[in-house]
Amino acid sequence: MSVIETGLPAATRAEYCVVACAEAWRGDGEVLASPMGTVPAIGARLAKLTFAPDLLLTDGEALLMADVPPVGERPGAVEGWLPFRQHLALTATGRRHVMMGASQLDRHGNQNISCIGDWARPTRQLLGVRGAPVNTLNNPTSYWVPKHSARVFVERVDMVSGVGYDRAAAAGPAATRYHRIPEVVTNLGVFDFETPDRTMRLRSLHPGVTVEQVTGATGFALTVPDEVPFTREPTEAELRLIREVVDPKGLREREVPA
Repeated sequence: MSVIETGLPAATRAEYCVVACAEAWRGDGEVLASPMGTVPAIGARLAKLTFAPDLLLTDGEALLMADVPPVGERPGAVEGWLPFRQHLALTATGRRHVMMGASQLDRHGNQNISCIGDWARPTRQLLGVRGAPVNTLNNPTSYWVPKHSARVFVERVDMVSGVGYDRAAAAGPAATRYHRIPEVVTNLGVFDFETPDRTMRLRSLHPGVTVEQVTGATGFALTVPDEVPFTREPTEAELRLIREVVDPKGLREREVPA
C-alpha cells in the first residue's frame, strides 16, 4: 500500500535519504553499524528495526545499545561495553560498516576530511584523517553528503584520507582484500562504484531530482545509465518508525531541508 493510500503525508526528501542510508546496511548481518551524521544515524536505527535486526548499534560513546532509542536520547537498555580500545580492535577485524562524511570525494571514491588546498599550506584545516584509512581498508565504508555540490564531488581530492578504488588497487592485494565502498548517499541521489573501472555511477535519483541537476552539481563525469530509477519509496511502516519512534523531533529535516 502506498503512502498516499494510507493518508499519511508524503515522504520528504530527508525521509528518502534516511531509507537510502538504511539500505546500505541491508544484508550485512551481525556487524557494528557506525553512522556519522543525523540522517545516517536514523537510517541505521531504521534498518535494525526492520530488515537488519542483527545490526549492533552504539550510543556514540562506549555502550552497545540493546534497544533503539530516538536519535539524541540515551538507550533504555545496554547489551555490551565497547570502549575506544575495543572499538579500534573491532575496526581492524572488519566487523564494522561505517558511513562517513566527506569534505571532498572524487570519481574513484577517495575521500578528504583533512584539509582544503595544498597540504603544505592549506587554505582550510579540517578534521584530519582520523580513522579513515583504517576504516576504508578494513571495513565496508559508505558515505553521506547532505549537500551535493561540485565543491564536494571533485576531480581530485586535495588530500586522501579515505582510500578509493584506484589507490587501493595501486597498493596491491593487501589493500584491496577488504576494501569496499557500497554506496554514497546525498540529498540528490544514491551512487555506487559498480562500473568496470570502479568509478562513480549514478544508481538512483530521489523523486523530484533530475539527471541534469546531479551532473551539474558534480565536478567530474559520472557514469549515468540509460535509465536511472528513483530511490525506493519508504513504506507506511517505515515512515511511522521514522516519524514516531526514531526521530520524533524531526531532526532529519534540519539536515536535509524540504
